[in-house]
Amino acid sequence: MKNFSIVALILVILLSFSSLFVVSEGQRGIVIQFGKVKRDSADVTVVYGPGLHFKLPFVEKVKKLDARIQTLDDIPDRFVTAEKKDLIVDSFIKWRVSDFATYYLSTGGLKTQAEQLLKQKVNNALRTEFGTRTIKEIVSGEREELMQQAIVAAKSSSDLGIEVLDVRVKQINLPLEVSKFIFERMRTERLKVAKAHRSEGQERAEIIRADIDARITVLLAEAEREAQMLRGQGEAIAAQIYAKAFGKNPEFFAFVRSLDAYKNSFNSKNDILVIEPDSDFFKYMKSTSGN
Repeated sequence: MKNFSIVALILVILLSFSSLFVVSEGQRGIVIQFGKVKRDSADVTVVYGPGLHFKLPFVEKVKKLDARIQTLDDIPDRFVTAEKKDLIVDSFIKWRVSDFATYYLSTGGLKTQAEQLLKQKVNNALRTEFGTRTIKEIVSGEREELMQQAIVAAKSSSDLGIEVLDVRVKQINLPLEVSKFIFERMRTERLKVAKAHRSEGQERAEIIRADIDARITVLLAEAEREAQMLRGQGEAIAAQIYAKAFGKNPEFFAFVRSLDAYKNSFNSKNDILVIEPDSDFFKYMKSTSGN
């Protein structure tokens, strides 16, 4: 009898624990009964919010689903514009579960499966919108309209039990091979323009350099002419002064000139003079009177 009581107590405890379940914050719970989602008398899916709840043990199973807003940010996709030009578009999708029963039945409650199906639907909508616009329209003023149209088209995801809140394009690029070709062409054009500017600069530099050289030559010639004129005037004035001085005292002038000649002649100890002693050069060395 005692053993039976212990077993009964254990069974009660097990039944109690198996009949309780907790739904965390940010989650919602649905109950699966005999392979079907449990509904109330009004045929509405019973959704359990955060907290402690009860279920029938061993008969009902609880499936907990994330009710928070999700972000689907996958790898960029290739889209074709109205001009038949390829674009690499990097976008993201904001979504959340709106119908938990439908979501569970269509995706098995797996987020990866839901995002794969959602991505297909949104990409189809984006592909349609991109296919009706040119590159200029997409990258200029119609991106917001394109996003709104994509969101409207993505509302068809309601058959997955999903509500699409927003679709945004983060980046639009040309394919790598096209980008390389465009960059190379731009580089060639820029090099061509740079070469033309460099040639024009060198030409203008030569013109400026020639003009400056001509001006310098003219200035030097004028300066030399003025210097010659001033030198001639100075020499004429000096000659006049010398002539007047020579006229006043010729003997003193001759003496001063001889002293200058002696100074210049005997300036270096290595110089040798081959002249006669009675030469007029030594006139003022023989006698103080010069005779």
